[in-house]
Amino acid sequence: MKVTLEQWRMLKAVVDHGGFAHAAAVVHKSQSSIHHAIQKMEQMLDVKLLEVKGRKAYLTDAGSLLLSRAEHLLESAASIDSLAASLHAGVEPEIAIAVDQVFPPEYIGNVLEQFSSEYPNTRIQLYETVLSGASEALIQGQVDLAIAGSGVSHFLAEPLFAVDFLAVAAPFHPVFKQYQQGQPLVVDDLINYRQLVTRDSALSKKVDSGWLQADERWTVSNIATATEMISRGMGFAWIPVTRMRRLLEQGLLLPIPLQTGGCRSEMLQLYYARQDRSGPGLKRLAELLHQCCDTDISNYSNIKSVFK
Repeated sequence: MKVTLEQWRMLKAVVDHGGFAHAAAVVHKSQSSIHHAIQKMEQMLDVKLLEVKGRKAYLTDAGSLLLSRAEHLLESAASIDSLAASLHAGVEPEIAIAVDQVFPPEYIGNVLEQFSSEYPNTRIQLYETVLSGASEALIQGQVDLAIAGSGVSHFLAEPLFAVDFLAVAAPFHPVFKQYQQGQPLVVDDLINYRQLVTRDSALSKKVDSGWLQADERWTVSNIATATEMISRGMGFAWIPVTRMRRLLEQGLLLPIPLQTGGCRSEMLQLYYARQDRSGPGLKRLAELLHQCCDTDISNYSNIKSVFK
């Protein structure tokens, strides 16, 4: 390379700060050193980079084009320095986390946005799981953290919050006509209607969840897909309120008025693959998850008041 990164940095400082005097203070060089460095750059590149008008130095067209390319190099070099500093401080280069789909997507979005600003050099591998998928990811060593319901044994867990699952259908679903005719509804009355079930994402030991005795049952891989199909009147399902709060508030989905069994609750837990060897990034990510749940869970804790 004919020109060093340090020389490009000095040129950028001259342009950003409007002259050699201010640039000298920023890069901790004398004005004469900066003058000499830029002159040498122009000689080596055989291109005029700066022109002085009055007391200010301005980029030429050629200088503007070259500096715009050099700025990418300067940013990359700064990122390398920052990454090296993070690694020296013990910050993990990558963190893998499995998140059950019942966890509110806006929560994980808020948490990862904050985490990204604090740990920009740490890559995130996010696995969205269903039922025993998070447990399998932990056991197989795929993830460092997992958010899932109870039943994941042999891993240290911390409670996050309880999620209610409601049996719901679209307002025009025939099950409500049956109820309006004065017939009290029990779970067995649903046997004649299509149930939508979300498939376990685990590849080895799969788990069924919820009442599965309907004569007709459709299985999908994503809670969002099941919720969309239910809102179109294509069936019923037990859906976590964390994935349908707005639909309930808007009256696009209604809880099925079962005498018993219409609502069940599950505690979401934060599981650690190896808490004793957690680095600063992992600890901060866990802290942000707890903070988010403690702050925002009121969005869901009073959801039953929507349809009372």
